Amino acid sequence: MKPRKNDPLRGSFSWKDLRDLLTAARTQLGGPIVLVWDNVGLHPSRAMRAWITARGWLTVFPLPAYAPDLNPVEGIWSSLRRISLANIAFADYTHLVTAVRRACVMS
Repeated sequence: MKPRKNDPLRGSFSWKDLRDLLTAARTQLGGPIVLVWDNVGLHPSRAMRAWITARGWLTVFPLPAYAPDLNPVEGIWSSLRRISLANIAFADYTHLVTAVRRACVMS
């Protein structure tokens, strides 16, 4: 069963959830926030851009769609896409590290 829109367990953030998180972070930190974004769908929404523009305390630097030089994990993802690690229940940290290393060597 798919969670309903207002269900707190729906599994994903809306732009309003992100707005509330950033507002709470600013309140707790007591100063300006600099945010570096990847290309998650809710980030560039019209409503989110309007909200950001109205906040002088928030500076946003969006990453390009593919920027391995700025986001080193991008280089690893191309290797790991060939081997599905998404549906593995890792027993512990060592199991995870071993699986990732094995996937990187095999590519």
